[in-house]
Amino acid sequence: MRTTYKPLFSLLGYLLLLFLTGGCGIPSFSGMIDGLNRQDDLQLVCDGAPSYLLMLDSIVASSPDDTKMLLNATKAYNAYTMAMAECGNQERAGDLSKKARQHGLALLHEETGIDQKMSLDQLAVTLASKDRDAVPALFWGAYGWATWVSYQQGAPAAVIDLPKIELIMQRVLELDETYYNGGAHLFLGIYYSLKPEIYGGKPATSRQHFERALTINNRLFLPVQVAFAKTYAKMVFDRELHEDLLNEVLAFDISTAPELTLSNVAAKKQAARLLEEIDEYF
Repeated sequence: MRTTYKPLFSLLGYLLLLFLTGGCGIPSFSGMIDGLNRQDDLQLVCDGAPSYLLMLDSIVASSPDDTKMLLNATKAYNAYTMAMAECGNQERAGDLSKKARQHGLALLHEETGIDQKMSLDQLAVTLASKDRDAVPALFWGAYGWATWVSYQQGAPAAVIDLPKIELIMQRVLELDETYYNGGAHLFLGIYYSLKPEIYGGKPATSRQHFERALTINNRLFLPVQVAFAKTYAKMVFDRELHEDLLNEVLAFDISTAPELTLSNVAAKKQAARLLEEIDEYF
């Protein structure tokens, strides 16, 4: 069975937009970041991406060993890769995913000593030595890596990396499961719903991760509900759950969580599309 990764990992784009706007660690950008977080025009965000990324690239180029800047760059390229996809520019999103991987792997190497060529056993030993301080680098480095994988159209050379990314995310959960609204739970919820159980998928485990993410963020971060519906509910053919989750998203009052406006507006748009297409699947 051939698994298509891009549509599933693209659900993480909303999460990544939130993470970008949650703060890049550059004091002079704080006002801009807060405003972006509350922006309800996704296209405007896409239009502004090039100048922002050029600025970040210039800073990284001048300080290639600065792990804080590598973290900022990884966040930004992850977020804007997915934003471009949502704005309809798939080709540009694919190009940006290469930079997300580049910065993510550099971040992992510089901050944690993790190398892409490590075996799973070597990676497990390295991860066991990391403490809670390593969580941001582990989480973002893994996301940058996974973002690139999602644009490789199931190529074996890319998909073979997924068990390593899974292992890193599992370590993030052990160290701090609440990091960024339970982001590792959301990642693994999607990951374990990539395939039906008969082909090696883990639907029960997937559901557990989605439900834990919802608990951690108090159901305020709508991309979790959308991902839960589009991946798990579809995989197990649970139309009622699918509809309930998406209707919850549409009924949500955006003003309840103004700091999540950008991500939640994008989630509402996708929820509406999914409900329009429901009879095509169930």
